[in-house]
Amino acid sequence: MRKKKSTQQLVGIESVTDSSVLTAGGELTFYLVQPTNLNVLPESGVRTRVTALLNVLKASAEMELLALDAKESYQDNRLYYRRRAEEEGNPAIRALLAQDRRHLDDVQTMMASSRQFCFVLRRRKTDGAINLATVEQRLRDSGFTVRRVEGTELLELLAIYFEQDATHEGARWLTAEMEEENADFES
Repeated sequence: MRKKKSTQQLVGIESVTDSSVLTAGGELTFYLVQPTNLNVLPESGVRTRVTALLNVLKASAEMELLALDAKESYQDNRLYYRRRAEEEGNPAIRALLAQDRRHLDDVQTMMASSRQFCFVLRRRKTDGAINLATVEQRLRDSGFTVRRVEGTELLELLAIYFEQDATHEGARWLTAEMEEENADFES
């Protein structure tokens, strides 16, 4: 009987280290990049930052933008509160439900103004050495805060990417699967 392939095998991941993902094609290093003071800049300042980031991406063929939706959606909760308020006979409870809906609106607005991007540095096995510090410095020089994704946060990022699960529950399953595979290799 054939053994089922693991999720890692299906998506081409050979292993996940503390700071990168190893694939048959090479190594993937992930960065979270956030613009500094973007919400207080005039439109021309935002355009300047975007152009600077575009220039960094053009100069680094091995750098890719990873599109993730890590933003929580409170739409279902808001609909629930609205339905509950319509059904509720007690005015005090209706007021509390309306207050909860407003709070969710405030949280969602606050999250929308906090922009963060994920970049992947793809180092192919055929490429020469890439100086990670140089890549990080180019992003900083463009007016962005940058940090390498490592450890549990890397697993959470992979869970968001593969599961579209912003609550990071997928990281728990990925971790369990990796531990199971490591036990298989050791035995």
